[in-house]
Amino acid sequence: MKKKVSIASLLIALGIVYGDIGTSPLYVMKSMLTVNHGQVSKNLILGGISLVIWTLTLQTTIKYVMITLEADNKGEGGIFSLYTLVRRNAKWLIIPAVIGGASLLADGMITPPVTVTSAIEGLTLVLPIDTEGIILIVVIILTILFSIQRFGTDVIGKLFGPMMVLWFSMLFILGFIQIFTYPEIIKALNPYYGIHLILTSPKSIYILGAVFLCTTGAEALYSDLGHCGKRNIHYTWVFVKICLIINYLGQGAWLIAREGIMIKDNPFFLIMPEWFIVPGTIIATIAAIIASQALITGSFTLVSEAIKLNLFPKLRVRYPNNDKGKIYIPAVNILLYIGCILLVFKFKKSENMEAAYGLAITITMLMTTILLTQYLRFNKKKKVLSWIVCITFMTIEGGFLYANLFKFLHGGYVTVIIAGLLIFLMYIWIYGTVIRKRFRQYVNILDFKDHFKDLQDDQELPLYATNIVYLTESLNYKMVEKKIVYSIFNKQPKRAKFYWFVNIKVTDEPYTEEYVVRTIVPNEAYSVQFNLGFRIDQRINIFLYKVIQDLAKNGEIKYDPKKYMMNQESEFVFGDFKFILLEEVLSNESELSRWDNFITSTKLSIKKLTVSPAKWFGIDTSNVEIEKAPIIIGHKEVPNLKRVFPKCMKPCTGKKVL
Repeated sequence: MKKKVSIASLLIALGIVYGDIGTSPLYVMKSMLTVNHGQVSKNLILGGISLVIWTLTLQTTIKYVMITLEADNKGEGGIFSLYTLVRRNAKWLIIPAVIGGASLLADGMITPPVTVTSAIEGLTLVLPIDTEGIILIVVIILTILFSIQRFGTDVIGKLFGPMMVLWFSMLFILGFIQIFTYPEIIKALNPYYGIHLILTSPKSIYILGAVFLCTTGAEALYSDLGHCGKRNIHYTWVFVKICLIINYLGQGAWLIAREGIMIKDNPFFLIMPEWFIVPGTIIATIAAIIASQALITGSFTLVSEAIKLNLFPKLRVRYPNNDKGKIYIPAVNILLYIGCILLVFKFKKSENMEAAYGLAITITMLMTTILLTQYLRFNKKKKVLSWIVCITFMTIEGGFLYANLFKFLHGGYVTVIIAGLLIFLMYIWIYGTVIRKRFRQYVNILDFKDHFKDLQDDQELPLYATNIVYLTESLNYKMVEKKIVYSIFNKQPKRAKFYWFVNIKVTDEPYTEEYVVRTIVPNEAYSVQFNLGFRIDQRINIFLYKVIQDLAKNGEIKYDPKKYMMNQESEFVFGDFKFILLEEVLSNESELSRWDNFITSTKLSIKKLTVSPAKWFGIDTSNVEIEKAPIIIGHKEVPNLKRVFPKCMKPCTGKKVL
């Protein structure tokens, strides 16, 4: 699905995609100075900026903008979208997909606090604000940001786009002016200075940890592909990268001109004229809010795709705008908000957050590289390129990961714990499905043709509904779960005019809308399979009406509406519908290992906390009936019971008892 390029689309791309990368000048140079305890060194600044420029070139430009964006799934991006393209190549690829997705979601919790706090701290140069005051302002800003997510990214992009143009223009102007104070800073474009710094500095590992912060938003850029489109990102990145490099060079020039001096404040604000600090801080704060937006929208996309791929519990997904690529997930929004606020109170200062920032996203980038090499090798048939990409970026990202591991004890453990919890949640969901499939019982529905006929002819039973609908997970139309057949014929025999067995298959393409109908019993029982893209809102209620209309028009089913029915030319002439949803409960008769029992029980408990199947599949709740269906996994041995008789039940002798 291609996005058109226009002034409006370019503004939206600037407003959504580049917040994280675009605000990196707020804290990269400050973090680099911290490595040297605030002492300005020419070799550190010149080499550090060289590393920043080439990291942006290799990681962001070449890996993500030029290569990874080409691995789009019908216009959609993100690590789970990439996984859907390569999962047929090998089953083990689900491991990097889950690890990478969880790490990116964990990083989404620390990006808003670190960027907004870094911006607000600029006010301390001109206003007497203490740490508590900064925390209060940050909490208020984050509360407003997460509150407006419900209105969708169209509104947010149009609001933020022009502000990002102003932000990047400010970066360019401030940096360009400072370059003239030390023109030799241009030498930082030569990678020699960066390599020399790494090879000679005893603190090279910590320097790499600071340098990596300049490219942390590249993964969010890929995740936001569906919100903006590939071409919009290609065009805007040229403008963004030029502004970023000029600002880094400007900060470097200002610092080298003060070589040997101890700098405690943020050089980003120090290069501003004093009269511009307050308006500059306001603009920086708005840009920091936009940086948070990039991770938030990327998180919505990731979770939505994980849900459709059955890697994550079902949560309510909303589409605030007409564009299907722009989504909003209330539960994710709330969890991200709570996580961000807790991190603000824990770390308090941006320098503490920077110590924890970057570890999780490094893991995501490594996982993306693994999936990308598989995509190039098997999908694009470019084996040589896949090896070049693998060796080059595994080396670069491996070095960054090693550098960021030193952040673990300084707060990095927080995002690792969050990522670990998300990985475990996805493991429960995936392995719980594996356990069920291992013991799931299916029967051939074609064997019950006579049963359907006998049930329909049984006039002693009242008509349960004109149409009865069951949802089945079987992709083979002949086979359905045994619990469905038991529900129809045994538990409470259900007489109906039509029976519909519906299966929903989520395709690797985002926007597929197809269906297949097969006849089980002519004019009585049918199997319907919907092939829906993983980005399609599943409104099974409406979809099934459309299917029945088509069947009626083609003469494949016969239904004579009663004379008293109203609106006989609408889709509602086919009588009443009753959707039977079977709610699973783990039976005491199941025989599982302790671990499998824990996984299955936990998954069923989580299901109760998530969106109901009726709401998820878009079914009118007035037409839904919930039935308890015990899950019997494995079989316990039937006890060998022996009947014994009480004395009073001995055979009678025929004598009378007086």
